[in-house]
Amino acid sequence: MKTALWIARRFSFARKRFRIINVISAISLAGIFVGVSTLLIVMSVLNGFQRLAYDMFTTIEGEVQLVSRTGGQGVIVSDSLLQALASVEGVAAAEPFAEGEAIMSAGEGGKSELVMVRGLSRGAQRELMRRTSSVRPFFSEETVSAGDLLAGRLGLSPFSEVRLFSPELISVGLELLSEPYMLAALRIPETKVSSTFTLQKLFNDRYVLAPNAFARKVLLLGGQSYTGIDIRAEEGVSGWKLLRRLEAQIAGTPLAQSGTLRPLEKKYGDIFAVMELEKWASFSVLMLVVLVAALSLTGSLAMTAIDKQKELFYLRCLGLERPQFMGIFLIQGAMTGLAGTAAGSLAAWGVCRLQELYGIVRLPSQSAFIIQSYPVSMHAGDFLAVGLTAVALSVLVSIYPARKAAAIAVSHSLDKKTN
Repeated sequence: MKTALWIARRFSFARKRFRIINVISAISLAGIFVGVSTLLIVMSVLNGFQRLAYDMFTTIEGEVQLVSRTGGQGVIVSDSLLQALASVEGVAAAEPFAEGEAIMSAGEGGKSELVMVRGLSRGAQRELMRRTSSVRPFFSEETVSAGDLLAGRLGLSPFSEVRLFSPELISVGLELLSEPYMLAALRIPETKVSSTFTLQKLFNDRYVLAPNAFARKVLLLGGQSYTGIDIRAEEGVSGWKLLRRLEAQIAGTPLAQSGTLRPLEKKYGDIFAVMELEKWASFSVLMLVVLVAALSLTGSLAMTAIDKQKELFYLRCLGLERPQFMGIFLIQGAMTGLAGTAAGSLAAWGVCRLQELYGIVRLPSQSAFIIQSYPVSMHAGDFLAVGLTAVALSVLVSIYPARKAAAIAVSHSLDKKTN
């Protein structure tokens, strides 16, 4: 292997008689460099948009949620439970929430629509205000806040009167028809819209934010029952790491029998799955650029083998066998792929780092987005996957010229070569 590596280096860097070989080798190296750098930049930008979507969800929800295992009556929340969850390493806060579908009617004779009511505690609303840099509360104890897209469809404005009730209230009312004196207790909650919000398209289109007490009243949650508990991670702690710590904490306790821990990626699995699919589809398409550049390496190595016929014969006389000749050209192809991959990865890291620090490339329509420049997020796994694939392709396309070189080296007799 050391001999093959030394000879491969000599073949790669020694002066060649045919200039066209140098040109083709340079094209191969440049193609791998451009393909790898472009692919890593695109994947980092897609990671950035995925991270941005994740951050938009965490403006309202926690990275991990404790919900009922059966999805029935919800979770019974006590102060001791909240304190126990908050004491886990890496947990920044644990806040109960009430969430469910409800019918929203905009005043007398107004439009009605099925919406998602999200009840927040005071601590959760303060966190929402901090993350959105809002100086005023989104809602009070007597009012709610509606997504701007939802408010536009229903014609809502500040202080518009609305009614919210759970679809279950209709079935309960039908059951009480046999007892008319009980129907008076079925009052439809009324409130006013104090503000509208713009967070994430899913929230803007369907969600109504309200205090927990009002949301539990709308969703017919009694006692200390809530839909679940939002568990927020401290700065620098990932959602998956927090999930593993919480699972270890509640394992073997009665809470593990009645409740389950759900990461944010699982709740919105369809959205994140589509974004991940887009990322790896881009990987597959842009890797074709690397493949085309690697295929040009085949011609370069084949022409090198023809150019080095005499040298190959001398190496044959020194005792090199067919596998060793193949190793020389496989290593030469791997060296080219490794050099192009390393240079492309370094260039991609530099471009992404500059974008992170200075936001050089701006979005085309800044008024339509909540950010001004393209977001980027570099993942070590992406760099490793792209690097290994690029080098593997370079080695694979080197197999044919390596076999050709080995055939040239062993096919000529001593008499023919000496003459």
